[in-house]
Amino acid sequence: MEALTFDEFSPAFLSRAGIEDLFSGVSIPLRDGDREAFKTPGGVQSSTLAENMARVLGIDPKFKYREAYAVFIGRNFGSKAVDHMTGMAKEHIDREEYEEACICFRAGLVLQFNDLAAMYGYARVLRAMYEDGKREDYVGNLKAEAIDYFEMTTEYYPHFDMGWYYLGYMYLNLGLYVKAQLAWDEYLRWSRDEKDRLEIDKRLSQIEEPVEIEKGYNAVLAGRWSKGLEILEPYKDSKYSDWWPLWYYIGVACARTNRLDEAESAFKRALKGSPRHIESMKELAAIYETTGDEPNRKKYLDKIKLLTQDV
Repeated sequence: MEALTFDEFSPAFLSRAGIEDLFSGVSIPLRDGDREAFKTPGGVQSSTLAENMARVLGIDPKFKYREAYAVFIGRNFGSKAVDHMTGMAKEHIDREEYEEACICFRAGLVLQFNDLAAMYGYARVLRAMYEDGKREDYVGNLKAEAIDYFEMTTEYYPHFDMGWYYLGYMYLNLGLYVKAQLAWDEYLRWSRDEKDRLEIDKRLSQIEEPVEIEKGYNAVLAGRWSKGLEILEPYKDSKYSDWWPLWYYIGVACARTNRLDEAESAFKRALKGSPRHIESMKELAAIYETTGDEPNRKKYLDKIKLLTQDV
């Protein structure tokens, strides 16, 4: 936004264009080159101003003059306004100018929030941006936005196979194996690309066991302790034995079924994998309160206090 200069349409132009009510007092964005164009006989082209307005909307979709800008863009590009924005975005992608592409896609979404090319393209470019990101907050914010738009793509266009393809990978990267499986099942339902279908078939076979483990977690979360243990305990000596959440959920189920010794052992295994996991510490403190082990109860309560003070 700092690269833009804002001015207003002259009263004469507003009158000629018949837009006094809409644009009186509305700031108009100009770029450096536009100021030079004022010196030429033709002045600044209306389409250039429309693209500038679109750029502002792509940078800040809640900009105060959003409605006026959208009308002006529509008058210049008509029914192809969103296509114009997504076309510009694709040109930026070809040059690996992902932030510029992001701005163009967002502008298209302001004009039509559920346009397929804009939603899908926006989600894809966010994915490309966070894969090169270094800061944790930057990556986290872009991941959250990307997954929202991949989900929206599948909600509005459930027959569009590639929305499901990438949504499955987003869920996989978040450790949401059941959701990844469901997304990829939908991808296989709609896709006819044999190469990608083979890839997803392979991925589905690779996550069969993690899917079962997650079902065990969900059973514990739902209060079905025995069912959770039935699913999870066979994995205690498997290649997933270093997954600390496995031990945490086994510990919860054991604690709720009064198998306190096993619960204590499981929570300690969870803390071995995730030393700052406060919920495991709370569970251990509760066990020691039940068993009357005051020194160990105090030990874990002190650790919890120390960790929450750091936060």
